[in-house]
Amino acid sequence: MLGLNSLAWLGLLVWVGIPLLALVTGLLLWRRSRTVLHKGLVVIASVAILSMPALVSNGVKAYYDRQVQELCVRDGGVRVYEVVRLPPEKFNQWGQPNFQIPITPYNKLKEADDYYLEWEITKLKSGYLNLTRNHFSLIRHKDKKLLAESVSYSRGGGDLPGPWANSSFTCPNKHKEIPLFQQTFIKSNSRSAK
Repeated sequence: MLGLNSLAWLGLLVWVGIPLLALVTGLLLWRRSRTVLHKGLVVIASVAILSMPALVSNGVKAYYDRQVQELCVRDGGVRVYEVVRLPPEKFNQWGQPNFQIPITPYNKLKEADDYYLEWEITKLKSGYLNLTRNHFSLIRHKDKKLLAESVSYSRGGGDLPGPWANSSFTCPNKHKEIPLFQQTFIKSNSRSAK
């Protein structure tokens, strides 16, 4: 019907249907009101009708943000199985490795790569609101040993439809590869460590 997707219909409902409902309801009740108190209640009812989509949207986002936090408490964060000591020249001024660590399958793994990341994305909920689980595994190339892993959860979307960017929430806040690298790769005092 009219070739609109569900998000477009939701936008029409939020930005056209609900304001029209508030206007018509307000006008009808205003005409029947005899006292200032009743007219004030009509204004309050009209504003309440107009604010319902935002209240529902914020409630839905808060519900899923709590779910993300609960999932994060269960298995989120960084787990290091083996600390790797590297010489100081392998680090930048912020203490991060200054060598490229490819992410498979997105980057091609080369024989010269000592380490690589495997990134697994699991969609827990898709659509107008998305819930995602990101799992990074840091692996040593020569023996395929799992050195560390990082798990994070995120919520994206759930906002009122419009021209603005969707909001998001991620737990733990510092996820992905940087904390994983900082906890796995440690500067050694000697220059020959690897």
